[in-house]
Amino acid sequence: MTAPEARLRELNVTLPAVPAPRWTYAPAVRSGNLLFVSGQIATEVGRILHPGKLGATVDVAAGQEAARGCAIAALAVARAALGSLDAVARVVKLTVYVASAPGFTEQPAVANGASDFLRDVFGDAGLAARAAVGVAELPLGACVEAEFIFEARA
Repeated sequence: MTAPEARLRELNVTLPAVPAPRWTYAPAVRSGNLLFVSGQIATEVGRILHPGKLGATVDVAAGQEAARGCAIAALAVARAALGSLDAVARVVKLTVYVASAPGFTEQPAVANGASDFLRDVFGDAGLAARAAVGVAELPLGACVEAEFIFEARA
């Protein structure tokens, strides 16, 4: 498998700058070999990507794109914390929160947007334990938010 930094270049993905936290939290916390990345939402040119709720104003394909954007944002945070994504041994856990209209039950399909991207970058080491959870609202009207746990190389 190609190293993650090289794989991002192959995928033509440029990681964004990590913004300063809007509220009181750390973007990432390292404990031993684990890096916990705070919840990320997808933005594009400073705006929320696909605001709204799945099953009402946002379809599954747009939700998957937002989940992928969350993963891209998380990789930017991980790179800032570790110096390089090549320092990531594996993705341990992915929790995806999906703003869902009543009756919407395709949260796992939405979460695949992040899971598929992480597998594209890290190979089998990108397949994490995962939860996909429907919620009433997310910060700033985002349709998806995701948090990540990465294992760093010793």
